[in-house]
Amino acid sequence: MNANKTAIHAPSTGTDAFSELLGLLRLDAEIYHNATVCGDWVINEHRIGMTCFHLVTGGSCLLDVPGHLKTELLCGDLVIFPKELAHSMTPLALQTGQQKHLSYQEAKFLDSTEAGTGMLCAEVQFHHKSSVYLLNELPAVFIISHDSDAPWMQSLFDMILAECLSPNTVSRAILDKLSEMLFTYALRQHLVENPDHFGFLALYSHERLSKAINAFHQQPAKHWTLGTLAIEAALSRTVFVEIFKSVSGWTVSQYLTWWRMQLAWSQLSEGKSVAETADLVGYKSEAAFSRVFQKTFSTTVGQVRRGISM
Repeated sequence: MNANKTAIHAPSTGTDAFSELLGLLRLDAEIYHNATVCGDWVINEHRIGMTCFHLVTGGSCLLDVPGHLKTELLCGDLVIFPKELAHSMTPLALQTGQQKHLSYQEAKFLDSTEAGTGMLCAEVQFHHKSSVYLLNELPAVFIISHDSDAPWMQSLFDMILAECLSPNTVSRAILDKLSEMLFTYALRQHLVENPDHFGFLALYSHERLSKAINAFHQQPAKHWTLGTLAIEAALSRTVFVEIFKSVSGWTVSQYLTWWRMQLAWSQLSEGKSVAETADLVGYKSEAAFSRVFQKTFSTTVGQVRRGISM
């Protein structure tokens, strides 16, 4: 990786609303493997269906995801599984000896004939029911390469490796937090690198539509119309509606309702009253708000407030 890249920078397109989405979903990362593996080794899937990622922290290996891809991974490459599939990671060249998992400190003393591969693996959990919308929009597996135009990647990689190589006690809590940042930035990077993506995520990186989406996110309680949103996007009402549907597959009304309900879920689950929440997301009638909420989530506002809906 290029050591000259030092500062963490976010991708520079209209991704403010996407950042809000990730913040709303509230993710946690928990590392379940962080070591240098050597010998005749293999690392397989951890928990099928769970969100996870692998970061190659040293050396290289072969990733095989049957039916999807088979490719070489180099130091700094990041592999993301929105919903983990059966897969394996193995040495590029035949290795001998028993499989060993060594700490990074121990790995520094490996013989030159022992080709070790550093691998950090983490599971990601979301604390919002609608994380499924995000995960369903993403590819089954994707890679953010070590040589991507993403300065944040080098910075986070350096911090993770420095913590792993710390001569003092390695902090699991710090590594988990760095892993959360790594996963979050990687999702944003994927969005930037795939501007032709179809689905609601494409709204966040569209040159014109993202302006309307960001304006709506900033004032979700405002009485937005097709006309006022079109003005934010600097488009005519008709063109705005047509582009919105062709890019996302959703109508404008569907997206506005969907986002307001995501905000509502978050507020109710934190104990906000139905009246406060309804007002926050632009509903003057508690009854109307409650009906839309139940239709969206197949559960009542009361159940969410009491924490018995998940």
